[in-house]
Order: sequence, then structure tokens, then C-alpha cells
Amino acid sequence: MRDLSVSQHLLENYASYYEGGDLQWRRIGAFEKAKNIISLCANYPHDLILEIGAGEGSVLERLAEQEFGRKLHALEISPSGVKTIKNKNIPNVASAERFDGYNIPFRDGAFDLVVLSHVIEHVEHPRKLLYEAARVGVFVFVEVPLEDNGKLPLDYTFDKVGHINFYSPRTIRQLLQTSRFKILDWRIYNRSKDSYVYQDGTKGLAKYWIKECLLRLFPGVAVSVFTYHQALVCQKL
Repeated sequence: MRDLSVSQHLLENYASYYEGGDLQWRRIGAFEKAKNIISLCANYPHDLILEIGAGEGSVLERLAEQEFGRKLHALEISPSGVKTIKNKNIPNVASAERFDGYNIPFRDGAFDLVVLSHVIEHVEHPRKLLYEAARVGVFVFVEVPLEDNGKLPLDYTFDKVGHINFYSPRTIRQLLQTSRFKILDWRIYNRSKDSYVYQDGTKGLAKYWIKECLLRLFPGVAVSVFTYHQALVCQKL
């Protein structure tokens, strides 16, 4: 499967993806993403961490602030993302390199933990990337938005965000299990209150509490109606 490559239109979409943009929005999101990595993976070895699809480094930056991981490494298909990570000079980041989107340039078992946070929904051949993550890492953390719900349109339209795969709690679990992973722990969560307020002010706060209460009281109904996020930590079989 080494001949698989990222489509040209996706490469073009991500080339300048991280030039400018709303840095505060990305930092708010990184707080919750890093919190999930730490809470689900703290009891597993995590000295050497590789983040695949590291974007502009917001999650790595937060992990470094929390002193989670002795050496952090980043891979990203976007040249603007790699450039931004390097310019940040994040403590403990030993390398930040561009890669082809599928073939990971590290030896087997090089890392304790491989992180794929909000990446799989962007990937044309997710199993190929998951197999590579399992090859180089002992444990693999995956997080995706749960967008396969009642709000998902019947027909697909591409936008700059770049999501091309849409998951429910069932389908993300089965993707991982059919990729030869054992799921060790997981959580479904609502985005942070700060993110809703930052985006929509008072209206956002009301939306947060509606979604939060529904998730707590009726989780099955909640994920069928609204978009939440799911984080999972896995080990290769």
C-alpha cells in the first residue's frame, strides 16, 4: 500500500491552512484535546510521543505546558503547519517534519504513544494511516468529531475544513477494531464551555448547556442529534 498518496486537491487545501487564522480558537480547542490525551493515556507509557497531523502545534504546545511526554515529535502534510510549529520553539519538541500523509519515517516501535487528534476524519485511506501508527507506536490515541448524526446532510459537499469521513460512536470503534486495535479506554464529550462562548457568546452558552444536559441524561439520543467528540486510547493486537 505504499503507492497510496494524498489527493492533489487535498494537498492544495492544506498547503496554506495554518497561515494566520484564528489562533485563539485553536488554542481553546487544544486545551480540551490535550486534556483527553492526558486523562486517557496517563497510566500508559508516554515518554516518547508522536503527533501525526499536528497542525500548527497547539496540542503539542499544551502537552509541553503540562509536562506530558519527555520528547515530542510532529508530522504534518501542511508546510504552513510545520513552519508554524518550528517557529513556536515548543519545549520538548525534538522534531517537526512534513510527511506524505501515510508513510511514517520512523522505525518500528519508536514511540510509546502516537496521537491522531482530529485527523482520521480528514484521511482518504484511514486504515493505512492507522496501520502505520500501530507500527511505530505501542499505544495509539484517536479523537474524532461524531458527525454521523441526524444533522449530517444526505449529500456531501467539500469545504475548506476538509472533513471527508463522518463517524458515530459505533463506526469509529469498528474502524479501530477492524484495524487490529484493542480499545483500552474512551470518552464521549461535549466541547468546552469556553469554545461555545468564544464562538457565539450568550447564545453559545445556552447551546453548551442544552447539549451537555442531553449528553448526561440521554447519551444515546444526544449523539444521534448533536455533534460531540469521542476520544479513544488503543493498543495494537
